Amino acid sequence: MTSTKETNDQIVHRTPTSSISSELTEKLNRLKGILKDMSSVAVAYSAGVDSTLLLYIAHEVLGSRMCAITATSFVFPENEKEEASDFTREHGIPLLFFEFRPMEVPGFRENPPSRCYHCKKALFTELLSVAEKQGYTHVAEGTNVDDLSDDRPGLRALEELEIQSPLREAGLTKEDIRELSRQFGLPTWDKPSFACLASRFPYGNPIAEKQLSMVGQAEAYLATLGLKQYRVRIHNSLARIEVLPGEIHRLAEPEISAGITARLKQLGFRYVTLDLAGYHG
Repeated sequence: MTSTKETNDQIVHRTPTSSISSELTEKLNRLKGILKDMSSVAVAYSAGVDSTLLLYIAHEVLGSRMCAITATSFVFPENEKEEASDFTREHGIPLLFFEFRPMEVPGFRENPPSRCYHCKKALFTELLSVAEKQGYTHVAEGTNVDDLSDDRPGLRALEELEIQSPLREAGLTKEDIRELSRQFGLPTWDKPSFACLASRFPYGNPIAEKQLSMVGQAEAYLATLGLKQYRVRIHNSLARIEVLPGEIHRLAEPEISAGITARLKQLGFRYVTLDLAGYHG
């Protein structure tokens, strides 16, 4: 099993910056208990809000008996790899990378409603293999309680592969996770939620690597505007931008809208639109 020179006693963790509610404390203790029962664990780490808190607490509880595993692929935002490296380096957490090729997954290119199931099944099958070769007995990921209210075919794949979801098991909601992350001083506490870039394609519209790159670069541009949440949905040659309702007015400003239009057309989009209904997940 991959190890570090640190022991549990040597690991330094921030303490909460202020008191947290008794209910949230109970959930946090429940999470620690779930992780403590694992002899060793590899955390599927995307550098997002959920997996960062899970990784942080797993490191506190298990020390050298855990690691982070991050998949790299063109379907994930480019900055995730760098952010994962920075966070794990800062906290002395072992990090393993593996390359994931979704275009080789049957049913991915065709983009049926079951796409997420097939993709998640292939992704975590590879991740399990990496963890097993390194000697880790469990694999955990960051699904939370709120995720159960959404239509997420990928959750079925996780259940079939017996992937652990400690945050969900502990009863933690997205709001809980952000609050705990804020209390522990984690940089992701207010980070926007993201998903695989393939989710920007309507079901039934074939997925092409070039268009995935266009979406990724378009969202990278929107990130420079300091928006709290955003998506670039692709409909053939049309880009449909979603932002929070309270931020729609910013994108309607002539200078900003002109900049967005110029950049997205440079990337290959023929039409650029703003969804007046706003971001809806």
